[in-house]
Amino acid sequence: MTEKLSVEERFLNIEHNLEYINSRIAESAEKSGRKRGDIKLMAVTKTVEPIFINHAIDCGIDLIGENKVQEFLSKKEYLKLENCKAHLIGHLQTNKVRQIVSQVSMIQSVDSLKLAREIEKQSQKLGVITDCLIEVNVGGEESKTGIDFSDVLPLLEEISSMSAVSVKGLMAIPPICEEKEQLCKYFEKMHRLFVDIKAQNIDNINMQILSMGMSGDYNEAILCGANLVRIGSSIFGPRLY
Repeated sequence: MTEKLSVEERFLNIEHNLEYINSRIAESAEKSGRKRGDIKLMAVTKTVEPIFINHAIDCGIDLIGENKVQEFLSKKEYLKLENCKAHLIGHLQTNKVRQIVSQVSMIQSVDSLKLAREIEKQSQKLGVITDCLIEVNVGGEESKTGIDFSDVLPLLEEISSMSAVSVKGLMAIPPICEEKEQLCKYFEKMHRLFVDIKAQNIDNINMQILSMGMSGDYNEAILCGANLVRIGSSIFGPRLY
């Protein structure tokens, strides 16, 4: 069990896990006609203590993702973020926006006009521009956050006129699928949307990042066009709650 491992053993596991994951990302990138450098690896740090996050950073991680505002803010002062960016990737309530704007370099989970307007309001107060991704509920699941697939373009058209919110791409978590073929259909659907939006050249909307793929499916996501994968337990081990 992970909780019985010493700090040194967990450090070694992180090193070995990152080596393996980077080699797999490189293989999948090559298969998709790209290079390893075209794919960004995010270490998801939910429930992970700063000592282990910092070790991953020492091993080359330069992007972390946190799910909860309070958890990130409680850890931030202990993290080596001089050369590492942090994104918020979990659901963001409008009443927490004020706390997180300017604290992270990107919010990956914008899923409503109401939330985008609050980010705009708080960003204007601080004189900053907040980079965001639109979270898409690609499977139309009631249990998941994210905007409906059909509502993405109308939302982007509204956001395009905002001065302090800058959309940099899309994020999605597909439904759990028993078959890889079904999983890839969701990833491919997201990639088509990503490409279609990019081709429209909407003002203030820059389709640079397609964030999809986690510990169990990052290779399939890369093969289907993802250029940012969010990996937690495969780096740090099972989460300890």
